[in-house]
Amino acid sequence: MAYDFLGLSNDVAGRLNEVQMTSANFATVTGVSQNIKEAVNSSIRHINQSHFHWPFNHNTEEEILSAGVSRYSLAENIKYVDFGSFRVKRNTTLNVGEGRRLNQINYSEYLSTYLDQEYETDSTKGGVPRNVVRTPDMGFVIVPMPNLAYTIQYEQYMDPVDLIEATDVPTIPERFRHVIIDGAMYYTYMFRDNIEMAGMSQNKFDNGVKQMRTLLTNEYAYFRGA
Repeated sequence: MAYDFLGLSNDVAGRLNEVQMTSANFATVTGVSQNIKEAVNSSIRHINQSHFHWPFNHNTEEEILSAGVSRYSLAENIKYVDFGSFRVKRNTTLNVGEGRRLNQINYSEYLSTYLDQEYETDSTKGGVPRNVVRTPDMGFVIVPMPNLAYTIQYEQYMDPVDLIEATDVPTIPERFRHVIIDGAMYYTYMFRDNIEMAGMSQNKFDNGVKQMRTLLTNEYAYFRGA
C-alpha cells in the first residue's frame, strides 16, 4: 500500500479485519473507520512529541528582513528553534561579503541596551544584523535593526500537523511505518476498551520508538589514529 494516510489507515483496518477504505469514501467514513483514522494520527503525534530533535522534523527556515523592523514572529507549529544557528546570508549587493553567524543575547540585556531601536523611525540608522534575541512570545529580535532587506537563516524542529487528506504523508520515514501501525493499534484498542490487547500493542510501540531514538538521535564520536 502507498505510504500515506489512506495506506496507513488500511494497514490498521487489515489487522483488525475491518473494511478497507478507499480514496472515494475516506473523507466521509464514520464509526470504526473514523476511529482508525484518529488512531493513526494519535500514533504519529505521539512519536513526534516523544523527542524534540527528530531529524525528519528538522528544517532550515529563511526570512527576508524588512528595513527598520526589529521584531519577527516564528511559525506556530515550531517545536524548537536553535537560536545558535541564526546567520545572515552572504549578499554582495547588500554589502554582506560573507555569511556570518549572529550572537545570541538575552532579552533582559536587549531591553537594557538596545530597546530604543524599536522606536527609531529612520531605518538608515540600522545596519547589518549582529545579534539575535529570543522574545518571551516565541519570536525574535534582530540587533541592530536592519537597514536593508537582509536574508537570515535559522534551523528549527517542527511539530507537524495532523494528516487530513487520503494522500497526506507523515514526516516520519517509511521505514518506521510499522511503529506508526503499532501505535495506531494501541490507540484503537484503547478506543475499544480492550485493555489487554492495548497493553501488548503499547509494549511493541514503546520499543519501536526507543529503537527509532537509537537509530536516529544517538551521537557517536569517532577517533582515528594517525
